[in-house]
Parts: sequence; structure tokens; C-alpha cells
Amino acid sequence: MATNNRIFTSFAVEDSNYRDLLVGQARNAKSPFEFVDMSVKEPWDSQWKTRCRSKICGCDGVIALLSSSSPNADGHLWEIACAKEEGIPVI
Repeated sequence: MATNNRIFTSFAVEDSNYRDLLVGQARNAKSPFEFVDMSVKEPWDSQWKTRCRSKICGCDGVIALLSSSSPNADGHLWEIACAKEEGIPVI
């Protein structure tokens, strides 16, 4: 029996529509993965990185959605670097 893998999605806020399409795949009953939603719904506070690191560490992997917006998305780049620091696979 397959187990569900917890996947963290990292993306630039400008690419949220692509993230929504990807997350929609997890709703399929046959999907072997689930997503952790860490979307920023309110302004970042000093605890954001601590909470985000905790979420990333609780996942089996990270999917980073890369686009032309990525180089300017500080939070997105931090999430990818955090996953690498913690030894969490990133694709």
C-alpha cells in the first residue's frame, strides 16, 4: 500500500495560479501526495521563517515552481535554500 508524501510547494506570488493547478492534482483520490500550504495570506512577521522551516522539515520533498519571477521573490528563494540546508529533496 502506497503512503502519501507530504510536499511543500515553493513559488513566487506572481505564479500562484500555477501553484493552484498543481495543488489541484493532490485532490485526485489516486494521488500519492499531499501539499502543505504555507502561502503568505498576511504580511510576513518575524516568526515566518521559523514556522516555514518547521513546515519544510515535516515534508518529504519540495517542488519549486521556477519562472522569470523567481529571481526577485526573496521568500521563494529562501524556501529553496532552507530545504537544501535541511537535506529535503527539491525538484
